[in-house]
Amino acid sequence: MANVEHLRTLAAVVDGGTFEAAAAALHITPSAVSQRIKALEEQSGRVLVRRSKPVAPTEAGSVLLRLARQLTLLEAEAAAELAGADDPTSTPLPLVVNADSLATWVLPALARLDGVAYQLAIDDQEHTLDRLRDGTALAAIGSDPEPVQGCTSRPLGSMVYRAAASPAFVARWCADGWSPEAAAVAPMLVFDRKDALQDRYLDAFAPVARPPRHYIPASTQFVEAAVHGLGWGMLPDLQADALVASGALVVLDEERTAEVPLYWHQWSLRSAALDAVAAAIGAEARRVLRPTGSPARGRARPRSDRRSRA
Repeated sequence: MANVEHLRTLAAVVDGGTFEAAAAALHITPSAVSQRIKALEEQSGRVLVRRSKPVAPTEAGSVLLRLARQLTLLEAEAAAELAGADDPTSTPLPLVVNADSLATWVLPALARLDGVAYQLAIDDQEHTLDRLRDGTALAAIGSDPEPVQGCTSRPLGSMVYRAAASPAFVARWCADGWSPEAAAVAPMLVFDRKDALQDRYLDAFAPVARPPRHYIPASTQFVEAAVHGLGWGMLPDLQADALVASGALVVLDEERTAEVPLYWHQWSLRSAALDAVAAAIGAEARRVLRPTGSPARGRARPRSDRRSRA
């Protein structure tokens, strides 16, 4: 069995990105950190971390990193229970979520819990499970229904996205209507190079279109870029509805929507904190997300008279 202090050191190295940062977090010397990692590698017979910047776990290191996360959480909960504390734990729970969920409905869910600390990371919904596989997260919101080995998966619901832009953008680029010809030249917003929502929309609407694109890697600023007329993009109803109702945005295409199903993934271990977070996330998801696979809600008419088609 791996030494617990060595496992803590492995987690600190990955979290800090360098041996020096891990040493500062653990209040030991960088030499001591190096010795602990070396001892853990000798015991396991595997190289556990890539000495890159930042340090990254190898496949074998990810296995032990997951163990380190779980032990840290369970130790903290046991200590709190022995101390008679009412709250599950103050140890930060490493969670990874997609940016649009974090910007819309996840924070209200987490805010309802007292005594639980969070270490949140953001990734594309199609890639969040990589953080479970490499041990950097204990739970994740992602679009893949299949659980990672050692994890459970449960459906949350779906976020619905529509092509939208500002009235000024419409006037400039598609005054005669949103068409494949307009989509071929009108600037497009993309979150980052993992974001495929816009390209998938174009595959159906304008397959040969290769428009110029702006990369806006922040959910709130992505919507602001659309409002300011920088480009069009696939915006979630949870963010865009109020802006459409106010006239700040226009839905370009009412017929073609993108439904992104979301799932809650977490490691299979008994944890009061994780269970509390899962319950809060599930309750908020039931309140605001569309049940996955349900018929699309009618959106042929705007919620406000100021909503119009391009």
